[in-house]
Amino acid sequence: MVTAHTRAHAYAAGVGSRRGVTADEVLDLVGRTLAEAEATAATDATDDTDSTAGAPLAALATVAAKAGEPGIVAAAARLGVPLLAYDATALAERPVPHPSEAARRATGAGGVAEAAALLAAGPGAVLVVPKRKSARATCAVARGVGTV
Repeated sequence: MVTAHTRAHAYAAGVGSRRGVTADEVLDLVGRTLAEAEATAATDATDDTDSTAGAPLAALATVAAKAGEPGIVAAAARLGVPLLAYDATALAERPVPHPSEAARRATGAGGVAEAAALLAAGPGAVLVVPKRKSARATCAVARGVGTV
């Protein structure tokens, strides 16, 4: 299991996928999900200290079994962020609001995108955008809330 976390108040995007997903599909989904996170941050901000608008993407995260998936690896490289991988046990231990039986059958964890985003964002992380789907991928965005 990877123990690195993102910087405080930075976004972490969790990604799940089917085999053969392209980098373009991952990048499109991550981009749309981050845009939604930005819109939520701008709407929810009560003052400058709580706002995450403009927060950087600090990492892409996934299940260890997908850490070598070429489309995910290439997406992280093109985004210029590290790809963090978590074993299925760590993901399974992280409660998620939208568990998936398909993910459970494929990985042993009830969810990849949401759990990976929350783990990558660190202790006390908040899920900003729950799981979003494209044809071959899922993405969720979490943000760190303290010094991580």
